[in-house]
Amino acid sequence: MSKAIALFSGGLDSTLAILVVMRQGIEVTAVTFLTHFGCDISDRSSCSKNPFSAAEKFGFKVKLHHLADKFIEIVKNPSFGHGRNMNPCIDCRILMLKEAAELMNLTGADFIITGEVLGQRPMSQRKSLFPMIDKRAGLSGYVLRPLSAKLLDVTIPEQKGIINRDMLYGFNGRSRKPQMALANEFGLTDYPNPAGGCLLTEPNYSYRVKELLEYKNDPDFKDINLLRIGRHFRFSPKCKIIVGRNMEENEMLRSLAGLEDYIVKVENYGSPITLVIGSDVDEALPVAASLCKRYSDARNFPDADVCVSLRDERYYLKAVPADNELIEMYRIERKVPAATVRKQKTRGSILYY
Repeated sequence: MSKAIALFSGGLDSTLAILVVMRQGIEVTAVTFLTHFGCDISDRSSCSKNPFSAAEKFGFKVKLHHLADKFIEIVKNPSFGHGRNMNPCIDCRILMLKEAAELMNLTGADFIITGEVLGQRPMSQRKSLFPMIDKRAGLSGYVLRPLSAKLLDVTIPEQKGIINRDMLYGFNGRSRKPQMALANEFGLTDYPNPAGGCLLTEPNYSYRVKELLEYKNDPDFKDINLLRIGRHFRFSPKCKIIVGRNMEENEMLRSLAGLEDYIVKVENYGSPITLVIGSDVDEALPVAASLCKRYSDARNFPDADVCVSLRDERYYLKAVPADNELIEMYRIERKVPAATVRKQKTRGSILYY
């Protein structure tokens, strides 16, 4: 039996690509690439839909593979540049295909499948780019895109008769109606709504990533994980303050706090956990206390002191709630022209963290 390796995001397109190929009697092994900047597919509760439901229903295997530092390097220095935000889409696709090629060689698979649809993503899914991307990955002729194959050059598995081109498709553009109709044919009903998936396409999150890289060229796992959580403030090049926005974020901040990180909180009142990380902390703590009090239920109580903890040490600071000027001075936030804000609000978009 012929075999293929599929790039699998858990979304509709990649699932359909696998089913189209399986229908021709090909054994498919799907590989899901994890990064620090996407939905954690290994934790089903973190995704809007169960990304493994199609694999369980239709009977294909899914392997998880973390790109880790390789991906961070292309975020910092993509050969083909970033998209509108910090998304290195072309470099990302090449990296994933290279990793898939290694798995193809190890398992004796015949070709690679992707769920790409011609014209769906303006940066990376253009007809002129596909051959270049495949060549850079060392896979010229071995990448089959079943959903748009009839609009693309014939691949090696088609030439060899492993794949019947007549049973492939010619989808083009951003409309999902053809995919939804095909999903209905397969009985595929449990799939996520279309979304970017990658946080690097989000303007506000991308701004935080860019800001972090300006001050720390080699961020660690904790630095990147913290970008998802809370309100962020830059006190100095080596010191950040992060204020939780709800109970869930407070717990996440506690769990990510290191032995050298200060935790600031107003006791006996509803209060955010405020994390102070880096150096220059002594100078930052009064600001952190002020920010913590501003976002706590004690903002109108002058006698409420702020507790500062470091490992087993605890002491208290008196603080007044931060005013808007102090917040504006330190907050890490993408600044958007007022006219753009009004326009986005009209469309119902969320601009700020």
